[in-house]
Amino acid sequence: MSMQSLISIAADLSWPFAITLAWVVGEFGHRWTGLPRISFYGVIGFVLAQTQVGVLPQTDAGPMLVLADVAFGLILFEVGYRINLRWLKNNPWIAVTGLVESLLTFAVVYFIGIEFGSTSMTALLLASLAMSTSPATIMRVINEERSSGQVTERIVHLTALNCVLAVFTFNIIVGFWMFQSSTDLIEASSSSAAVLAASMAAGTVFGIVVPAMLRRLGNMAQDATVAFALSVMLLVALTYTTSLSPLLATLTFGLVARHRRVAFSQAQRNFGALGELLTVLLFVYAASTLEWASVTAGAGLALAVVGGRLLTKVVGVAAFSHVSGISWRKGVLTGVALTPVSVFIILLLEHARQHGVNFGDELNALAAITLGLELIGPVLVQRVLMLAKETHEIKER
Repeated sequence: MSMQSLISIAADLSWPFAITLAWVVGEFGHRWTGLPRISFYGVIGFVLAQTQVGVLPQTDAGPMLVLADVAFGLILFEVGYRINLRWLKNNPWIAVTGLVESLLTFAVVYFIGIEFGSTSMTALLLASLAMSTSPATIMRVINEERSSGQVTERIVHLTALNCVLAVFTFNIIVGFWMFQSSTDLIEASSSSAAVLAASMAAGTVFGIVVPAMLRRLGNMAQDATVAFALSVMLLVALTYTTSLSPLLATLTFGLVARHRRVAFSQAQRNFGALGELLTVLLFVYAASTLEWASVTAGAGLALAVVGGRLLTKVVGVAAFSHVSGISWRKGVLTGVALTPVSVFIILLLEHARQHGVNFGDELNALAAITLGLELIGPVLVQRVLMLAKETHEIKER
């Protein structure tokens, strides 16, 4: 075989090799250290992407982003499915908490960006992304630890609120970015709002149609997992074709499906083996998009943003802890658990690039934030759940 053939074969095997290696390292790493598996997935993805021989090909290729979106879509569906609107109606202080801590985070991160010499537009983008919490990290650790309780449910609900607010804010700011030369801010905002509204509408239609179909078929407990997984894949493909937001569409799909009263049992968390496989792919892919040069270039601003963001989320949640029905301690723990942001940020930026918005080196700090929280974020969430005594092992003692 020629050298060219060997290189071609190696390129074809690079992603399967990386995903398999990450899974093996994650399993052994979790067994030996007790740390979350996804922290190890991120390490492998980042290390392989930095090698001089180029173990992983360029991640701008469409298929990997589509697979990552499907993986993230399954997670967002599960997040949306766990949102209890009746609980939010009976205890509106939870929604108030999410809104206040998100806006507080936006304001503080914006001023931090300005203080570090960022342009106003860059600071706005950084602030909008900093509002978010990574549902992939949250759900993976919760499922891995099999945790349940007040802190766990508040983390899930606040994560969903953070994501929705971040998607709305980010898309509107990107709209301004794209139309700033024409100074037509009304056109920019209306275009972004239309995309977001259409994305939610698509998710709503799926959330109504799929449960109705399952009712007609009967035997929902057995068929629901496959039906929902295939529906998420179809919804992601549809949003790509129509240039909508797969993130917002799949989150809405889960939320509406939950309130159509279709059973989704405990055994089906994380969509079983399919969800496990795609989760490994998602975290390897996310870490592989980062470059060491960008990480080091934005390290100073990143540390300031992480510190400011952690402070605002802890203060914002703890301030409303008593009126929302939990202790100060659990409020602080919930705020700390909202630290992870990595995968959510990467996919939002990748979608912006797909639509022709290239930020260049202006958001280098995000690479450093993402790498740091890709590794530390899952550990913080795990420790919070343990301190709250809501993990399965602690409850069994």
